[in-house]
Amino acid sequence: MWLPVVGLLIGIFLGFSSDLRVPQEYSSYLSIAVLAALDTVIGGMRAALQQTFDTKIFITGFFFNTFLAAAIVFLGVQLGVDLYLAAIFAFGVRLFNNLAVIRRILLARFTK
Repeated sequence: MWLPVVGLLIGIFLGFSSDLRVPQEYSSYLSIAVLAALDTVIGGMRAALQQTFDTKIFITGFFFNTFLAAAIVFLGVQLGVDLYLAAIFAFGVRLFNNLAVIRRILLARFTK
């Protein structure tokens, strides 16, 4: 459970402490990549709570999901179609589903 949380905290700290500006033409790539990475981190937290966490799956999923999301946005830009909306929907649904499961697990643990 600690690896996803530590990674998320380090990322938030680095994001707020740096003065890095992303050009406007790359903002859609970055936003969907951050959403995919956040989905993976929340999924890792869920797996840790369910005691099924595997570091190899987490690391490979983190990079693969982020790369795949950016590739979908790139393909959409090349085709002139807003494919990033499909990725936002897919990752958003997964993110909220994982958060709902985490909430249920924590409620079950605290009510015992």
